Amino acid sequence: MRAGARQSAATATVHEHITDAVKSPDLIRLDGDVVLARFETMKVYAALGAVRSLLRRGRVVPGQTLVDSSSGIYAVALAMACHRYGLRCHIVASTTVDATMLAQLEILGATVDRMPPSQSLRLDQELRVRHVRRLLAERPDFHWMRQYHDAVHHEGYREFADLLTASLPEGPLTVVGAVGTGASTGGLARALRESGRAVRLVGIQPFGSVTFGSEQFSDPEAIIAGIGSSIPFGNVHHELYDTVHWLDFRHAMAGAVGLLRRHAVFAGLSTGAAHLAASWEAERNPGRLHLVLGADTGHRYAERVFTRHTEALDPAGLRPRPIASLEALRPPWSVMEWGRRAAPEAARLPEQGSPAPVPTVEMLP
Repeated sequence: MRAGARQSAATATVHEHITDAVKSPDLIRLDGDVVLARFETMKVYAALGAVRSLLRRGRVVPGQTLVDSSSGIYAVALAMACHRYGLRCHIVASTTVDATMLAQLEILGATVDRMPPSQSLRLDQELRVRHVRRLLAERPDFHWMRQYHDAVHHEGYREFADLLTASLPEGPLTVVGAVGTGASTGGLARALRESGRAVRLVGIQPFGSVTFGSEQFSDPEAIIAGIGSSIPFGNVHHELYDTVHWLDFRHAMAGAVGLLRRHAVFAGLSTGAAHLAASWEAERNPGRLHLVLGADTGHRYAERVFTRHTEALDPAGLRPRPIASLEALRPPWSVMEWGRRAAPEAARLPEQGSPAPVPTVEMLP
């Protein structure tokens, strides 16, 4: 990493809005070949880039209401972007959205419909989507952001790619991050590759996610819905991914607690899972820089993860089970060379006879 990558207080930038401040990550070297991009909330790149693009193209206008379904951090990011650009925000919230996030949304001026408790992640997601469709039928002036499907959410990550190009040494790079909606890992990897950089993309998935074929499993303790999905997402482009790791809750917890214990970094479960996977990847590929995407802080996991830190497994003794096909997939931690192949059948959208090609989208200047 270049010396002086972080500005001194004497030359710090005065930002015009909080979104400019929180979207930029802290780059922290963990081990020799592993660097963490630690965000307060990485979804600001997706929400801010999408809103700017929609306004520029005339697809939305100031004062209009933007609506979407969210399991947490995207909701706050969208509310912040709407606050900046004079738009209204309506969130259909998952049962996983906690009281702190609800308070932030309400103070930011967003209106919130919270779904009742569900028996499964799939039911929760389906109920939220149905509710959004009912809202749109009643209020056709609402604009549905469709964070899971609209490629506009990839656009803001080009700015992040430019930041990394300016801050990290040249050479091959492995990006390790939770797949989730596909926007962050996919948008970042595509932008870096288009700049000419050799990039391996390593995706993190929970068991029970349809996105990369683990829907036959369940993880009763899992509270990391944001890194996987029980329904197909159009923004996930499987052809971008080189390797996939599937980790259960206990391994993600080990990674998150280990990150705090060893490096004093307080981050969420998806970051913990990515950190654990990146450490293993770096051992196998010494000399290659590995970038861990730390999507958010650990605050919303405090009670169910960090207060239980004495139960956490020792990361030093954990290793994945390498597999050659999805038929061999097993908990608690499996890894497979995906090889930029197409989506598994269950992860394809109903209207797709085959996986959609990677879209060409207009990027922010």
